Amino acid sequence: MSEQTQSQRRVVVVGAGMAGVQTAVALREQGFTGGVTVIGAEPHQPYDRPPLSKAVLLGKAEDSAFEVDFESLGIDLRLGREVLGVRPADHELDTAEGPVPYDVLVLATGAEPIRLPGAEGVPGVHLLRTLDDAERLRPVLARQHDIVVVGAGWIGAEFATAAREAGCAVTVVEAADRPLAGALPAEVAAPMASWYADAGAVLRTHARVARVEPGAVLLDDGSRLPADAVVVGIGARPATAWLAGSGIALGPHGDVVADDRLRTSAPDVYAVGDCASFPSGRYGERLLVHHWDNALQGPRTVAANILGEAVGGATAVYDPVPYFWSEQFGRFVQYAGHHAFADTTLWRGEPTGPSWTVCWLRENRLVALLAVGRPRDLAQGRRLIEAGTPMDPALLTDPARPLKAATA
Repeated sequence: MSEQTQSQRRVVVVGAGMAGVQTAVALREQGFTGGVTVIGAEPHQPYDRPPLSKAVLLGKAEDSAFEVDFESLGIDLRLGREVLGVRPADHELDTAEGPVPYDVLVLATGAEPIRLPGAEGVPGVHLLRTLDDAERLRPVLARQHDIVVVGAGWIGAEFATAAREAGCAVTVVEAADRPLAGALPAEVAAPMASWYADAGAVLRTHARVARVEPGAVLLDDGSRLPADAVVVGIGARPATAWLAGSGIALGPHGDVVADDRLRTSAPDVYAVGDCASFPSGRYGERLLVHHWDNALQGPRTVAANILGEAVGGATAVYDPVPYFWSEQFGRFVQYAGHHAFADTTLWRGEPTGPSWTVCWLRENRLVALLAVGRPRDLAQGRRLIEAGTPMDPALLTDPARPLKAATA
């Protein structure tokens, strides 16, 4: 493709979060000279989400806007715009302001929080996903209210951490028998339950919410918990309802079904970040990863493939080692890989201590690890997962030995 032809192509990105913004930036960094438009539903300058449950929530930062000079990069930013649908055959998006034509479309709409049934419209019930959510919650924390958190997942733990730091009385209710039940095996998540009490928060497991009323949460066992505010953190689902009728294939969780180059079932349409699943050659299954690192890494592959396909060149396969981190109750928790098909679980250190690591292996090769206060284990382990290096289990369980020195 000639330079002139490339400069006439229009890439439109739907979604102005990490995945959408990084796709636009990566296109410019990789030399794309055509038009780049980013459409975002929120009116705010595009921002990073992890600080919302930490610095922004506690008033230590006003916002978490990306430090990107969109104007100098020639990126057309259209904020506060609702996208209603897409017609792939016409290469057009439908928006509230009218149709937007594209040559290449990138879906990066992220995920939306699952709402607690029956709690809609009840005063004092909050979600924590957007900047507006964090700004509504900031004065709640400042008033040191009694707070009930529904869900002991990653976001519930992070919010509870911030609320305790602000001096609030915090009760976390979880329907499962342990925190992080959907993310980690029982023997790994169980030691984390004590973190709540250590921080002065109350964790109630096997606790199902019957209903929420102003000032209280009622559980199905008849308990009534006083609650000046209720924060719901029971998961998220891909924000893809707007794709209904488009013909773009969706998976069982509403995820856009992308291939290993992050292409969708529609021509010239890619999907990246929280809204998309992709097949992992490394793990032999389709992954739906709702974490920041996926929204940072995937856009580079999308940009490379938009440029590569335009000139009939090579395309890039997306097969990352998933990674995320969480700061909760004074601990830095990191996870890399995918443990679902492991055949061995090994511990480095005692889970009752301040720092420890869990390693998952398959046929003596590391496939995932969870590190609590052991960032060196995480950094070395991530590289060992990527390389598929055989490990020596006997050496691996010695927490004093570096992971890289525990190879077979």
